[in-house]
Amino acid sequence: MTYGLYALAALAEIAGCFAFWAWLRLAKPIWWLAPGLVSLALFAWLLTLVPSDAAGRTFAAYGGVYIVASILWLWLVEGRAPDRWDISGAAVCLAGATIILFGPRN
Repeated sequence: MTYGLYALAALAEIAGCFAFWAWLRLAKPIWWLAPGLVSLALFAWLLTLVPSDAAGRTFAAYGGVYIVASILWLWLVEGRAPDRWDISGAAVCLAGATIILFGPRN
């Protein structure tokens, strides 16, 4: 469930940020900002649903999932294949996110 929430949050954040990118860098109309803002609000709400006792730990672990989701966005939406460095770096970050989120606590 945790990774599912993170995956949905990452999709919402990347879509929201991409709306701003498209408006500023790809000359899309300004109305692209409206769904972008909704998507970013959805992202923030989804992170609050992650079962964790500390926001900072939740955000830190989310960073690894965000990186993997960004590489997938690069490939599936932008049509640019990730190289071995993208894949290796994303795997290392995801491993770090897992350790942060699920490591034993005192």
